[in-house]
Amino acid sequence: MFGKLLRRVLTVLTVVGAVSVTGPAAQRAEAASVCSGRPAKAVGFSTGELRIYKKRQYVCALTVAKRPGAVRAMSVSLQPRGGRAAVDKGRFTRQAGPVTVHALNRCVRVSGAVAGKRASTGWILC
Repeated sequence: MFGKLLRRVLTVLTVVGAVSVTGPAAQRAEAASVCSGRPAKAVGFSTGELRIYKKRQYVCALTVAKRPGAVRAMSVSLQPRGGRAAVDKGRFTRQAGPVTVHALNRCVRVSGAVAGKRASTGWILC
């Protein structure tokens, strides 16, 4: 009787331990890669970083603050050559974006800002 109870308790503890270990790790992995695809370029500037990802026909971009926490003005803009720019701007604590555009066989231009400091690329990924 005691052995059976002990096995049940150990089984429950094992399951709870497995859930508690995998839960936060899965959330961190999801938060770390907001854009799908491979990292194509990163442009750092004094208050943040502009990150660009490419996946098949699509390009994705976001601007990430170097010191998240305080609400401040942020923006990210991603424009395919010959197309309309996708823009996300406002007051955020951590990041602006992601924004995604269809860019099959087209160059893109990306810009981002955090608290008045800006970074941009020329035409890239041609």
